[in-house]
Amino acid sequence: MEEETTSYPPIEPSTFDLIITGTGLPESIIAAAASAAGKTVLHLDTNPFYGAHYASLPLNDFVTFLQSHSKPSRVPDSDGSIPLVTRSLYSSLEISSHSEEPLKNARRFNLDLAAPRVFLCSDSMIDLILKTGINQYMEFKSVDASFVGDVDGGLLNVPDSRSAIFKDRSLSITEKNRLMKFFKLVQAHFSEESEEDRISEEDLESPFVEFLSKIGLSQKLKSFSSRFILFALVNANYDQDNIEVCKDVVNTKSGISRLALHHSSIGRFSNANGAMIYPIYGQGELPQAFCRRAAVKGCIYEDGTYRGVTLFSGQKLFSSRLILAPSFTIPSPSIPSSAQASNSRDAGHIDAKEKVARGICIANNSIRSEVSNCLVFFPPRSLYPEQIASVRVFQLSSNVAVCPAGMFVTYLSAMSVDAVEGKKLLNAAINALFSIPLSGNSKSCGIDNSSENIEVKPSLLWSALYMQELTKFPGALDSISNTPMPDEHLDYNHLLDASKKLFQEIYPGEEFLAATSLSDKHPNYAVSELDS
Repeated sequence: MEEETTSYPPIEPSTFDLIITGTGLPESIIAAAASAAGKTVLHLDTNPFYGAHYASLPLNDFVTFLQSHSKPSRVPDSDGSIPLVTRSLYSSLEISSHSEEPLKNARRFNLDLAAPRVFLCSDSMIDLILKTGINQYMEFKSVDASFVGDVDGGLLNVPDSRSAIFKDRSLSITEKNRLMKFFKLVQAHFSEESEEDRISEEDLESPFVEFLSKIGLSQKLKSFSSRFILFALVNANYDQDNIEVCKDVVNTKSGISRLALHHSSIGRFSNANGAMIYPIYGQGELPQAFCRRAAVKGCIYEDGTYRGVTLFSGQKLFSSRLILAPSFTIPSPSIPSSAQASNSRDAGHIDAKEKVARGICIANNSIRSEVSNCLVFFPPRSLYPEQIASVRVFQLSSNVAVCPAGMFVTYLSAMSVDAVEGKKLLNAAINALFSIPLSGNSKSCGIDNSSENIEVKPSLLWSALYMQELTKFPGALDSISNTPMPDEHLDYNHLLDASKKLFQEIYPGEEFLAATSLSDKHPNYAVSELDS
């Protein structure tokens, strides 16, 4: 029997100002910005879903995506075209299953590939969402609480507001007043009323931990600041006590900016309980909101210089600029085809020495019985003495439609140089939070139920650990550019800044995403239906 071939309708017109491959968050933001600037845009994707490496996927699709992007591959070339090569962004995938329940309900999960990640109510991404009106495509829920793990295995509430600080029982009244004086100093620095209250430029460029010592915090308050301010509010990646060996020193300017952002996020929206919110159905809703439809399969059409793309259907489309998702590279014509998957011209990419260790756990109960959605931070040395990197943990429940009722999804991440170090960090956090079934035994380990006052740890049902590359790209090069990869940060601000910078390099002088009404049509944004 003759094999049936899929018929693809031709795309008209065939020439665009900009072609973008991938529907990840940066690609979708740039597509929306270019369209709003009056550029003709064609958006392509090889995936049958929105979001690419920023997607939210059902359990089985989540695993399949990680596996398929753990090794390089090539889109077949045809008619003289140079094929796209996909880089391997993930490695060391390790899956553990202790119950059949998650797999039985696999389609009811929406699991984030680039988690943990949240929105601060006053951050630049929320401002952009409101400015462009795409909030009508999204709904959000509050993050109920934040905790910090201590060396004794407990979880301490993060006092992130004035009232929370004065309710904290670990500090004396004098210490609370001293801490409030510090927060007033931070607020005064950003006030436009008085120049005299500004922190000096010399102090702004100094390490934040040194500035905390300079302003006269007691040893107890410095310990408090180290746990709560540096890691739960400022989100430092590494131990800041030894500046000489710290891989990522937070300066005072960055530290107080983060504190001010957190403070201004509390109370911005009347229906948000705290400083942070999360989108219902997962973070994959964000790129989908920026780009409602996308995706056809394709490969680079190149003849010495970039001219356009050849679609899977064979149709050739042309543009003056091409933007590639971070997983796509262009092989050099001088390299034999057998070696192209591992030797490609990545538009000047630089492989970072560090990676992001990511993990996801599915459990039967909440980490803390009184909350549904919460953050947990494990500062350096809180899990084991040699720990130098912070571990971030984000638990979500069924009330944000990411898992079935009666289950909880927990994301973990930490910076590390390799899989051994990364998985050691994540496993230490998992052991601190969950009861893990013994191999071949239905009983669980890591918990003492002898006292009624001890809160029972949730049982781990399923987990996945993996490493994600942090390749960096230099920006726009000639006519072809790569978008930034999912980064290690908890928020979206760095990704937004990188996307804005790339757009402005390509279209200098153009306004970045002017305020528009989404009730208006965007004729400059061409799309192709998903290939099912």
